[in-house]
Amino acid sequence: MPEYKSEREIEIMREAGRIVAEVLDLLEEHIKPGITTAELDRMAEEHILSRGATPAFKGYRMGGNTYPASICASIDEVVVHGIPSQRKLVAGEIISIDVGTFKDGYCGDGARTYAVGEIDEGKQKLMDVTRRALDAGIEQAVAGNHLGDISAAIQKTAEQNGFSVVRDMVGHGIGRRMHEDPQVQNFGTPGTGPVLKTGLVLAIEPMVNAGGYAISFKPDGWTTVTADGSPSAHFEHTVAITKDGPEILTLA
Repeated sequence: MPEYKSEREIEIMREAGRIVAEVLDLLEEHIKPGITTAELDRMAEEHILSRGATPAFKGYRMGGNTYPASICASIDEVVVHGIPSQRKLVAGEIISIDVGTFKDGYCGDGARTYAVGEIDEGKQKLMDVTRRALDAGIEQAVAGNHLGDISAAIQKTAEQNGFSVVRDMVGHGIGRRMHEDPQVQNFGTPGTGPVLKTGLVLAIEPMVNAGGYAISFKPDGWTTVTADGSPSAHFEHTVAITKDGPEILTLA
């Protein structure tokens, strides 16, 4: 069942979300050819700890696997959950950074995709459309709408531009736990699903592939890639449904 948040709880989540945004802003300054994803992870963790928060991803368990880092760093065909390593970024790649924080018992979660140096027009369009798909989903996060309205808006934006949305990975409710009910699919039908109510907080996160929507998993139990090897982009905000409309909590 969804857990609806009070105004006080949302205020705490704003702080957790603000730290997420600060990390994503910080890393944007350093994402260049030659830097390793492990270096980006170190910078992120240092900033999170300096703000009196803790990384939400590090130590997270799923299916018997424990995530070892503070960010997910997903390059080109990696959709989500790329594990930071000594691999150096190369010009022409795109990299999705996903980061979560806990502050005073509440979680913030956000993601952005960045260009590494100069990228081709296809990857730039993929990034732009995925960002627009997120915006379209957020616009539907209004009390009285249905959950399917968010999902349908994301799907329509991606598919009208020739891309596909990942169907096996979803957004989610968020609060005291990183993953709460409900699941927020990136595809669906308007007017379906639960009615959205004030106090619901969602992590809305379109994952959009340049090719087909099928994905596969690497043996490490985390790294998720496009089945056809096409590039993928990922943008995410933590969003509260308020009486005044959607409020993005993951802003600096």
